[in-house]
Amino acid sequence: MFLQGEDLRKVFLKAKKERFGIIASNVVFDSTIRGLIEGYNSKKSDGLLQMSSGAVKFASGNLKNMNVGAELISSMIKIISSQYKNSGVGLHIDHATPNYFDFIVYCIENGLVSSVMIDASKEKFEDNVKVTKEVVEVARKYGVVVEGEIGYIKGNEDEIVSNDELYTKPEEALEFVKKTGVDLFAASVGTNHGVTKGSQVVLNLDLIKEIDTLLIKNNVETGIVLHGASGLTAQQQITAIQNGVVKINKDTRYQMEMAEAVQKYWEINKDAIVRPNDVSLEDYIPEKKRFDPRKWLGTAEKSVQEAIESLVEISGSVNKSILL
Repeated sequence: MFLQGEDLRKVFLKAKKERFGIIASNVVFDSTIRGLIEGYNSKKSDGLLQMSSGAVKFASGNLKNMNVGAELISSMIKIISSQYKNSGVGLHIDHATPNYFDFIVYCIENGLVSSVMIDASKEKFEDNVKVTKEVVEVARKYGVVVEGEIGYIKGNEDEIVSNDELYTKPEEALEFVKKTGVDLFAASVGTNHGVTKGSQVVLNLDLIKEIDTLLIKNNVETGIVLHGASGLTAQQQITAIQNGVVKINKDTRYQMEMAEAVQKYWEINKDAIVRPNDVSLEDYIPEKKRFDPRKWLGTAEKSVQEAIESLVEISGSVNKSILL
């Protein structure tokens, strides 16, 4: 089932109350979408699929029409998820910078998304508050959930690149949430976008708890989001959730799982499309049943499903769908 904004808000409220996390997964391809939805459903966990500016440009083809790309991704998710009744999934715009304001509004007004992230973290604090508040005002009319951010998360994620890392200050987090009215708040606590190993990342997980406690104390309790989480250990994620995180973003993890699965497939089945040296050109016949894209893409899809199933186990969201 596809979750509209008000449904997704219920998901995050439940997650915060019961202290479990929702895995938010970036997508572009139908294989990834199917694998994720089947994985969420098999574990009876709600989930959130995410599309970046780069993803929607890719989805639309050479013209890179973001609106068309968003419509395509949204349609795939709505159609595929309609088959499943044990969990719901929403669609989120990930890291949309202020120059994509019109794109955000288009997606909201046309019912393509359940939630959006306006990432004005590179702007001055006052400007970040201003543009985030403008997005919130538009989203409220349609029940769409809004995520905002202050601080920098180091590394590369699609079109978002930062060589710097700036930890979120609790006092600024409180001011930001109060002034903007965001539903979700992304905090910078030491995670990195891209390929990382959690055991080599110095996280300030106590900072999450400090921010969460301060927000609750001031009656503006808000779900906290952890970006750049693909390489984190299970315990790091569990602690983050215990400290107030309700949304954990994953992207690189699926890319790696898919690449590994496809590579393994072709290591075994290379001769299905590449003639072995000891076979003559006259004798060699490619084997369609093995080079059929459904075969090797199927292994990638299965790897994504297995990955999300393990992640929802870690996040504690198994059997906690609002649909149950």
